[in-house]
Amino acid sequence: MASVIFLLMLFADHPAAVEHYYANGFYIVVCRVFHSVLNIFPFSMGDILYIAVVIYLIYAVVRLFTLLFKKQFQKAGRLFLGLIIGIQAGIAAFYILWGMNYFRLPASERFGLRDTAFTTADLKAVTRMLIDSANVTRARLTPADWAQGNTRIYNTARHAIYTLSRDSANFKAYSPDIKPSILTPILNYIGTSGYYNPFTSEAQVNYQMPVFNRPFVVCHEMSHQMGYGAEDEADFAGFIIAVKSHDRLLRYSAYHLGVQEFMHSLGARDTVAHKELKALISKEVRSDYITERNYWLAYENKLGAISSVFYDNFLKANNQPQGLETYNRMVLLAMAWYRDKWVH
Repeated sequence: MASVIFLLMLFADHPAAVEHYYANGFYIVVCRVFHSVLNIFPFSMGDILYIAVVIYLIYAVVRLFTLLFKKQFQKAGRLFLGLIIGIQAGIAAFYILWGMNYFRLPASERFGLRDTAFTTADLKAVTRMLIDSANVTRARLTPADWAQGNTRIYNTARHAIYTLSRDSANFKAYSPDIKPSILTPILNYIGTSGYYNPFTSEAQVNYQMPVFNRPFVVCHEMSHQMGYGAEDEADFAGFIIAVKSHDRLLRYSAYHLGVQEFMHSLGARDTVAHKELKALISKEVRSDYITERNYWLAYENKLGAISSVFYDNFLKANNQPQGLETYNRMVLLAMAWYRDKWVH
């Protein structure tokens, strides 16, 4: 297994080959096979897989210490060796079934975005546009929009992806699907809005978080399912999918996220401009940010901090050296996209 992982890492050093042979080749086969089978189930098989693995690991660790206590070292050695081989097999499966998408050509190149550098003036201009869009879309939401159930939210996002899939090679999807995670109570405590399971090719979402957050998160997780590995690229793809939709809640969900990310970047560059634009955010949009913040604060604990450290290091080990800050780097892609729209 170690040799397989080594060969995969050698392959990862050649993004053009990963793009051609993996992302646009083997991974499409994975999607067609896994989606056609697992989409049949309304629940997440990936959740069940993770639960089963955790239960087995707990059993194995207890068993290992029991054998050591009884001085049955030969059996303990075989069990330990089996665990090591199993972990290596899991790592290999991760990269074969999805993880190589981390090493594709950059999304800026795939989208033909010419430059990701931008001035503070450009950032301020786009941030103002996003604030205006968030204010307008928020004002247009009706009680029916707010009352949308999860099933409708999921179907709307699927439809948005199918629509773009017909028009753009960058959004090719093969029976994309999203499922409510049965692990949602745990996701709340580790501060997670959704996740993609690379072993089953399933996208899962936290079904309890505020309703205006769910639509964008669904698009983000299904972007992973389409082969967007890096978090900034999945954010960007999810943003494009959502803003091109005609659904009011989905569009607002994207602009809500966009304003948050752009204001964060603007604040790091120009605190005066940040304060100026913050005053332009409508009372209703501000209220939603407070609702979102209070939701996650209600579950804040040490487990969430530990999981953040783990995931930060996981991202750094998978071609995202900025770690958790990679999420905010979607601003680079979005700025290039807006500039391209202005030029054309």
